[in-house]
Amino acid sequence: MRPTAHALHLLRDYPNALRVRAGTLTTRVPRAWAGGSGRPVVLIPGVYETWHFLRVIGDALSAAGHPVHTVPALGINTLTIPQSARLVTDLLTRRDLRDVALVAHSKGGLIGKQVLTGGDPDGRVDRLIAVASPFGGSAMARWTPWRTMKAFLPTDEVIRTLTGSLEANARITSVFPRFDPNIPEGSHLDGARNVEIPVVGHFRILDDPAAVAAVVSAVEA
Repeated sequence: MRPTAHALHLLRDYPNALRVRAGTLTTRVPRAWAGGSGRPVVLIPGVYETWHFLRVIGDALSAAGHPVHTVPALGINTLTIPQSARLVTDLLTRRDLRDVALVAHSKGGLIGKQVLTGGDPDGRVDRLIAVASPFGGSAMARWTPWRTMKAFLPTDEVIRTLTGSLEANARITSVFPRFDPNIPEGSHLDGARNVEIPVVGHFRILDDPAAVAAVVSAVEA
């Protein structure tokens, strides 16, 4: 894709992120999310994100009868992937959750895979549904000055280790847009169930009806 077209897609996508960011100061976790008798779900947002970015998906899962949990200890998700995975595991243990579906966005998918590949000794997690996750890293990370973002370089040791952990892929559903300006390499994951959504955008996909339906279907499959 031409650089000008790539930049245009980025500019069109980020208002979606800013709109969600504006609601993080006033919106609390919905009480309704605590109810339901279906498979429990734990939401894992991306870097610099809170659970609010997965609000539309969380509402849909709650409406389908699934109790939906967040991980407050993640904050805005700037810790390393292994550190973040331990926080997720701690929550699973503390709340005694079992047969869990992790539902994640972007970096959250990497955290979820880290849990699947050794961070879940009690076998509490059944599956991971990741939306627009850089499973192979993202070359875009080389253009950012922030260390937190540099962790997504394809050459990063954690990324390389997760890429080589193929056994967990069979338990992952990767949902991704037709083109992701933040992950130009794409989110297709060998050995996983891959679902492409006809939308462009790293954030726009989070409230796309087809993407939301794909996540709910994958949780219930």
